Amino acid sequence: MYRDFFNITENPFSNTPDPKYLFMSPRHKEALAHLIYGVEGDSGFVLLTGEVGTGKTTLCRYLAEKLPKNVEMALCINPQLSEAELLASICDDFGIRTEGSMSTVKSLTDSINTYLLDLYARGGRAVLIIDEAQNLRFEMMEQVRLLTNLETTHNKLLQIILIGQSELKEYLEQPRLRQLSQRITARYHLDPMNVHDSKDYIAHRLHISGLDDDVFKPGAIAEICRQSRGIPRLINSISERCLLGAYASGRNSVNRKLAREAAKEVLGKTVSSPGPVLMTALAALLAAVVGLGIVAVNPMGVDLPHQISQSSTVVWVRSKLEASPLIAPFVHKQGTPSAPAPVPVK
Repeated sequence: MYRDFFNITENPFSNTPDPKYLFMSPRHKEALAHLIYGVEGDSGFVLLTGEVGTGKTTLCRYLAEKLPKNVEMALCINPQLSEAELLASICDDFGIRTEGSMSTVKSLTDSINTYLLDLYARGGRAVLIIDEAQNLRFEMMEQVRLLTNLETTHNKLLQIILIGQSELKEYLEQPRLRQLSQRITARYHLDPMNVHDSKDYIAHRLHISGLDDDVFKPGAIAEICRQSRGIPRLINSISERCLLGAYASGRNSVNRKLAREAAKEVLGKTVSSPGPVLMTALAALLAAVVGLGIVAVNPMGVDLPHQISQSSTVVWVRSKLEASPLIAPFVHKQGTPSAPAPVPVK
């Protein structure tokens, strides 16, 4: 549909973890550095957490493609397994031959240990990456911890990288997991991108796909960044819906209005617009300085201390009130106080 319309061969905003589209913001560079440390180091555990959709899995796939030839990797993307199933999955990824359904936790662990010792003797290294680790049950966490006991007198035989959502940090703070937590030597939390990085992210995706930069107007990009809150997955979903909406309406570009409509469909709720947000912020500001507002308006004509009525904050608030067409009629201009009410003559 819209691919032919925009003359592109692939979806530039697909949410599949394609390393080709990986955008290395400063935050992603720091996260990748921690992962590389986990591969090259001798620490046992490295922890990478982040909000949903911030790009953790994409970083993981990128790392897998860049591993040195002497590094063997096992990737667990389904932690909802039993201990034996997890060990069997690790054996499959490393190419370790097992006895099938008759394998026990002990026999699988022994097979992994034998393989790791042989790999170490050949100058190789082994890395286990567990994605969605927040879903590991306590018994599974203990089994993973025990794998780091496979070591020589000088080196760990297996480096383990735990990747998960924000709740993984709280999970690992439980007292019963303190032994595992103490073995984590590097931790990094991947936050959403800021507005500047979000704009660069969209431009990067457009460039990789061969789509013209001017397809998304500046207002549309600003709206996408604001509604997505800097989360790459949401940026992708909203941007893809923008392209579909532009195709459906026969437009060759995306403006702010279309971006807001796309965000509404993707997020499944009424999205905020700049106007109400600004008015809400102004209302909060006025409420916060209501006491100063009284000083500025001074409706009772009270002789307030000079140093208060002439303070920079009060002067600023007064200028804003006087500039408002709704409030100005009720505010006395500075230096022109209202005349006192006439006293009736008896």
